Amino acid sequence: MAVVEVQVWPVGTDHASVSSYIARCYRLAEQAPGVAAQLTPTATILEGDLDRVWEVVRQMHAAPFEQGADRVVTTVTIDDRQDKAESMEAMVSAVMEEVHRPEP
Repeated sequence: MAVVEVQVWPVGTDHASVSSYIARCYRLAEQAPGVAAQLTPTATILEGDLDRVWEVVRQMHAAPFEQGADRVVTTVTIDDRQDKAESMEAMVSAVMEEVHRPEP
């Protein structure tokens, strides 16, 4: 299972705020079967089968064009671990355990 960070930046819009564009992208991710989505202040995190996640990324990239953006810059970071299945929650939990572990 892959954990993928996606940043979609509409460029060439009529105003500085991009929240309506991001909301549409997130809605696509949230409604995608077999894909978990988590919105953060600067990106959307997707979790699922990489082929399915790529479909969602393509939809998210296309969405701002459908809303009138002249240009879209999309950045994707993939964490695809093959030796074991790992979820977003498990990854965060592992770090938090280290944070709360007393230092030697």
